[in-house]
Amino acid sequence: MKESEIKKLLDELEKGKITKSSFIRKLKIAPYENLEFARVDYHRKIRIGIPEVIFCGGKSLQQISGIVGRMLQNKHPVLATRVDDRIASGLKKKFPEGKYNSQARTFVIKKTDKRKKKAGKYLVSIISAGTSDMPVAEEARETLEFLGVAANCVYDVGVAGLHRFLGEEKKLESAKVLIVVAGMEGALASVVGGLYNKPIIAVPTSIGYGTSFSGLSPLLSMLNACSSGITVVNIDNGFGAACAAFRIIRTMKEDDENSDL
Repeated sequence: MKESEIKKLLDELEKGKITKSSFIRKLKIAPYENLEFARVDYHRKIRIGIPEVIFCGGKSLQQISGIVGRMLQNKHPVLATRVDDRIASGLKKKFPEGKYNSQARTFVIKKTDKRKKKAGKYLVSIISAGTSDMPVAEEARETLEFLGVAANCVYDVGVAGLHRFLGEEKKLESAKVLIVVAGMEGALASVVGGLYNKPIIAVPTSIGYGTSFSGLSPLLSMLNACSSGITVVNIDNGFGAACAAFRIIRTMKEDDENSDL
């Protein structure tokens, strides 16, 4: 937003042409930077609590570097998703402070508090059915960490050996939200939904043989789960699952802060 536009808004507010709430709303939705190939939204966190994140699929290294550079100049934290090794290598050369997780395919630049933080009561548990599902689960974990939400992980506990999952009860009971990541037939989400009274976000993955149809089979299984109330995100979308969990946790925190108890 240009200075002249802010002055115009202030003038309209003083003259009573717009309300205070309208003025605040306009300030919230306006600020972005036009880079021609991208429009960086700096106020997204103010509006929805989640800052703009760079999806790297289909973007060139030059475009991604340009967005990252402008974000850093504006003191904006950086999370880039779907970063392959080639893009990561280029980003590391230009932004050596960045952290690349090759399994999650994420690249993060963010000021971190060096003091060890306790998980507290707002914890998210990420459960993967198989080791092959871990890249999607790791994307969810990296996203939650970026958003400041504590997470613990329980990997390789699919229904082919359900006793492995049942042995993690103590770890899962401490969580407020459960993210379940599964390929093949995606049955684990329904099992978890029948055992825990917590918000459950299911993520189908593209892992599986022929008739899993690159994740369509577990997606349909999760959408048709016998356990009611399960939220389902898109195939391989660990990022989306983490954002959904963040919104739930954020609402819980706000409700607790506003409670008279």
